[in-house]
Amino acid sequence: MWGKLNRIFRLGIKELYSLKADPVMMVLIIYTFTIAVYTVSTGAKLEVENASVAVVDEDRSMLSARLRDAMLKPFFKEPVLIGADEVDAAMNAGRFVFVLEIPPKFEEDAIAGRQPSLQLDIDATAMSQAGNGASYVQNIILQEVQTALPNRGRAPPINLVVSARFNPNLQSTWFTAVMQVINNVTMLSVILTGAALIREREHGTIEHLLVMPVTPAEIMISKVWANGLVIVLAAVLSLTVVVERLLSVPIAGSIGLFVFCALLYQFSVTSLGILIATASSSMAQFGLISMPILITMNLLSGSTTSMDSMPLWLQYAMVISPTPHFVSLSQAILYRGADWEAIWRQAVALGVIGALFFTIALVRFRRALADAR
Repeated sequence: MWGKLNRIFRLGIKELYSLKADPVMMVLIIYTFTIAVYTVSTGAKLEVENASVAVVDEDRSMLSARLRDAMLKPFFKEPVLIGADEVDAAMNAGRFVFVLEIPPKFEEDAIAGRQPSLQLDIDATAMSQAGNGASYVQNIILQEVQTALPNRGRAPPINLVVSARFNPNLQSTWFTAVMQVINNVTMLSVILTGAALIREREHGTIEHLLVMPVTPAEIMISKVWANGLVIVLAAVLSLTVVVERLLSVPIAGSIGLFVFCALLYQFSVTSLGILIATASSSMAQFGLISMPILITMNLLSGSTTSMDSMPLWLQYAMVISPTPHFVSLSQAILYRGADWEAIWRQAVALGVIGALFFTIALVRFRRALADAR
């Protein structure tokens, strides 16, 4: 047993030296967990910010001016006054995301209690801003009208108080930053282990391993622990330095518990990388096979959209994928400060799926080594 552990350890050290000697992979790891996380988190925002607005003011009253002035930065750009005949051309050209049309005698009808109508035109090709911005504009208009005409109309029957937990200001950066790190763990785990095996084949060192007193299982475990350790360490540094310090995103839960679950997750995704590499003859072919698999795994993992919004059959199909379980427990730990009692089911699922993936990859890896002999 000690001899096997010693061989696995030394083979893993060899993997780390091979990775250190590959500048492309080193740059990829550093970029993925630093610049990529920061730029995506600060650039790809889901909330409304600097949305372009135009106003067709056919009333020219104090109330219509008040509505126009209520569109404030940073949510909206300075509203632009346009004519009613310019709306179609402006929307077709994509100049504005929102166009608010205020009819004639709007203030007069509002004071008289005739309930005048406003029209809000939305460019729905800007999906995130269109969906959230419509609610923003509606709330602004209702609040301004109620403030300007407090005695007109009945008071609302209830007072709804909204409390947003774990992200009180609803900042998309808090969500995007952590999810970017988690998605990058999946992507690089597959790429590094697959590239390590293909590098052995291209450099001819796979023949050296075949004549050594090591088993395929020992070779595979060494690649799993070495590359998995690099990814987990990079993810932890990214969470503490980039996410917490540079982006000021609070991490609620235990980093140690996250590390344990991430190491458990490595058995499945690194095994998947080895499995793909055994079916590939070159790095180019490996990339062509792995990219659609990685994209599908990330899009259907729950990191981009909620699992509950997917068709029921697809939710059941994704049970065999390790990514939904890892995303679920990572969100619970890092966002909500969950402990082991709250995430043990997902952790057990990761262990079972990891063992299954490792076994399948090991069978394929043994066959590939037998063909190489």
